[in-house]
Formats: sequence, C-alpha cells, structure tokens
Amino acid sequence: MTELIAVQGDITTLQVDAIVNAANTSLLGGGGVDGAIHRAAGPELFAACEKLNGCATGDAKATPGFRLPAKWVFHAVGPVWQGGGRGEDELLAGCYRRCLELARQHEVRSMAFPAISTGVYRFPPDRAARIAIETVRTHAERSGVETVHFVCFNRETLDIYVRLLRNFSPPVER
Repeated sequence: MTELIAVQGDITTLQVDAIVNAANTSLLGGGGVDGAIHRAAGPELFAACEKLNGCATGDAKATPGFRLPAKWVFHAVGPVWQGGGRGEDELLAGCYRRCLELARQHEVRSMAFPAISTGVYRFPPDRAARIAIETVRTHAERSGVETVHFVCFNRETLDIYVRLLRNFSPPVER
C-alpha cells in the first residue's frame, strides 16, 4: 500500500523522485509554488517547458528536475475555482491521476504534491485536499509509487491534510 504523508515545508527541497508543480497553462512559470520551482530548477526548466507547448487544465506534463533534488517535475494545471459548477472537481482529480500516470511512465517511487489550485486559483482547501487524497489513494498503487508527500505551505493546510488522512489510515506528520 502506498504511504501517504502530510508535511509542511518547501517542495523544492524534498529528496523524492518527482515533485508536482502547480503550473499555469503556459508552463512558463508564475507565482507561488510555480515560481519557486522555476527559480530552484534554474533556466533549463523554462527552456524545457517552452518546448512542451503549454498544457490543458486537468492535465500534466513532465520535465527533468534540473537543479532540483527531484529527478522529475510533473507540471499539473489545476482549475480556477468558479463556484464548483464548471467541472472543477473533475479537472483537479485529473491533475492527480495524470501525475500518477507520469509516475508510472518514469518509474517514480516517491513523489510530492503541493495543494494544487488552492492559492491564487482559489479552490477551497478542504475540498481540494479531499479530492487529492481520494484520487491518490485510488490510483497510486497501480502507478508503482510507494510514498506520496502532500506538501503544505502553511499550518492550516497541513491540519486539513492530517485530519483527512486520519480517516483513511494513521497519518505520518513531519
């Protein structure tokens, strides 16, 4: 069974096979975790992303990690919250599923997800965390991923993940 871990910290410093970037459709960097990942990975990441010709909402694409400790970056484009009636839940779940498909393709055993779409895209954090955990639990086993870190930028988000993970199995908090 895949181990799910909630952790507060900086996703760019984790020693995992792949980290997930909460990207925009251009994949060319932005604010928040996207900007932090681009800065930490160096200009090679921008050059690699330019060649990908963007990415649709609900999908993800892979690049090398370049200067990051992680070998891979999976750039997932989450939905902008518009009240919940425009398929936002399905699009967000699609990001997590697609990243796990990429993990299988790239033989990733450990990976880290940020709280996709909960920053400037305004997806409700509790709802987003529930979708993230349910989707990862459903699809992680067949991906070959052994450990998934849910990396939370602040204590409030960490508390949500710890509470929700408790419903599935004893959480590991670091």
